[in-house]
Parts: sequence; structure tokens; C-alpha cells
Amino acid sequence: VAYLVVFHILFVLFVWTYWKSVFTLPIQPGKKFHMSYADQERYENEERPEVQRQILAEIARKLPVYTRTGNGGIRFCDRCQLIKPDRCHHCSVCAMCVLKMDHHCPWVNNCIGFSNYKFFLLFLAYSLLYCLYIAATVFKYFIKYWTVTRHSPVPGRSPEPACGELTNARSKFHILFLLFVAIMFFVSLMFLFGYHCWLVSRNRSTL
Repeated sequence: VAYLVVFHILFVLFVWTYWKSVFTLPIQPGKKFHMSYADQERYENEERPEVQRQILAEIARKLPVYTRTGNGGIRFCDRCQLIKPDRCHHCSVCAMCVLKMDHHCPWVNNCIGFSNYKFFLLFLAYSLLYCLYIAATVFKYFIKYWTVTRHSPVPGRSPEPACGELTNARSKFHILFLLFVAIMFFVSLMFLFGYHCWLVSRNRSTL
């Protein structure tokens, strides 16, 4: 009973954080980062790149923007028509600029950024614990397959399974497969979760 209680607690937390990572919408920069109609018209009508950079620099003076492009210019998104805040990037999959974007995750089919990075990190943590718990509870049955031997109480009769041993090969395959998958995902998630913990400790993001 205790195993089932712990299992379902981890399972509920795992599903809840996955749900939040998937369905929490990414956040775009605020309206103050969007160009006004007059500035947008002035920027688009200007053909000289150096003057366009000056226009963006004038607009960005009033904004808390510190990150620049490789040539020292203001980071500007032509598709969203906004000046990008620090750590903001345009996601081609979501077709929008995402505030504090870390990456677009195919496993949750969503952008991981300011709005759902906490849920994504918790999702990795609970997934790690979930796989570890499954591997730990299945491991003792895996050991039985290599330590428990069959015995025949009556001469001439086929050997009978010892107490606690599963009787068919299909159950053995299920245990072996479950243990292998749990360990495989545990190792993969351990590196991914450790990498993101390192990023958080350094106040950095993937992009």
C-alpha cells in the first residue's frame, strides 16, 4: 500500500507539471517594446541601414534594454515589429517573440520561457524521481530471476517455481523492459536536469 501511495503521488506531480509545461502559454514582451505606428513607418521608409540603427537606438533609450547584436545594434524583430528585451528571442515554431526564451521543447510542444520555465524544471525533477522510484521497486524482482532456482519435490516431476518467482517468460520480459526503460530515462533526465540546474545557478539560459 505504501508503494502505491508514493507511486501515485509522484505520478500526479509528474502529470501536473507536464500539463502546466504544455498548456502555459508563452509571454510576449509588453506593449512598450512594440514600435508605435509612426516609428514603424519611419523605420520602414528609411533605406539606409545606419539611419535605421539610429532610429532603433532612439526608441531603445527609454527601454530597459542592454543586450546588443554582434555589431552593437539594437536587437529588433522584423516579424513581430518590436525591440527585443534581454533574453527575448523569436520562435519560428510559435511565430512570436518569447520573453526570456530558453528553448522550444518538442517533448511538450511549447516554448520554454519566462511563463513556464519553473514548471519545466519541476517536470524534469519529478520525472527523475518517478523513473528512479520505478527502477528501485522493480530491481528486486530483476535480482530474483538470477538468484532464485527451481526445485522438484518429487522425482520424475517437472521443476516447480520457487516461492516468489514469476512463472512465465512474459512477466520476466515485462520486468526487464520496465527496468531498462526506467534506467535509460533516469540517466538521460539526470544529465538534462543537472544542466538546467547549472544554468539556473549561473543565471543563464540555453539560448
